[in-house]
Amino acid sequence: MFKRLFLAGLLLFIAFLAYEWLTFPDVARLAKEPPKSTAFMDQRREQLRDEGKDDTLHYTFVPYDRISPYLRRAVLVAEDDSFYEHHGVDVKGMQEAIEKDWKKKKLAHGGSTITQQLAKNLYLSPSRNPLRKLKEFFIARALEEHLTKKRILELYLNVVEMGERVYGAEAAAHFYFQKRASELTPSQAALLAGCLPNPRVMDPAGPNRRLRSRQKMILSRMRRWGYLFEKEVLTEKKKPEEPAPATDTALQQTPPTDTATPQTPPPSPPDEGEKVPKADEGVPDTSTTATTDTAPTEQPSDAPSSH
Repeated sequence: MFKRLFLAGLLLFIAFLAYEWLTFPDVARLAKEPPKSTAFMDQRREQLRDEGKDDTLHYTFVPYDRISPYLRRAVLVAEDDSFYEHHGVDVKGMQEAIEKDWKKKKLAHGGSTITQQLAKNLYLSPSRNPLRKLKEFFIARALEEHLTKKRILELYLNVVEMGERVYGAEAAAHFYFQKRASELTPSQAALLAGCLPNPRVMDPAGPNRRLRSRQKMILSRMRRWGYLFEKEVLTEKKKPEEPAPATDTALQQTPPTDTATPQTPPPSPPDEGEKVPKADEGVPDTSTTATTDTAPTEQPSDAPSSH
């Protein structure tokens, strides 16, 4: 009896592995083709239709050099400060997340890198079950194998949810600030990066206290490390670490290539010393281009609030 159960279980496991192998996404094509939609976007559309609502989403893909260097840096310092160092998965971050989950007796922290978040957005669901996380792991490794760091960051900035029905930097810049993604200021970029853990709760159209606090912390981190982090991303092969600039003017410096001309930023607030939480609370969304929705009339201030 035990032998039969063991054989049945083994056959089911082999069948599962075969299915996963046959349905594994072709990530190599993303090197040249932008995604027309994502799994999160498709799931959000389905939710809206089930609620009897219009399923229009805001999504416009733009190349890396048409996204403000401030937003690129803000996302790096907020979401994955070891992006250049890891190979898709931050083992140390995962260990810390598992320890926190074990103490709280629930799956609340994912320890996800930007690459893992991209894998989840493109092909999976927000579920935290172990099988989904395992598939996310392998897809993230495949993304790192077939794509450059720059391309991974470009894809992420274009498909990640930045508010209700709003996906990607270009759509968010138009929806909240009536401008292009390349024209975002440091304060606006920090606001958008700050909403990523839960963009429907921390809405850039009406920032709450938590979002304003994250905005201040991200601005401070951008001033200290943003330029250096992005410089690493644009470097295909790892080079010896360079010393940080002698003065605190990283926001005013332009990376060596692929950057829009930065505007002169406002003074950054002091670092509050808090660790910025990562956006592991991905919400299904993603979208097709749409510009008919009414943009919020009250724009977020270009300088961080004192809330």
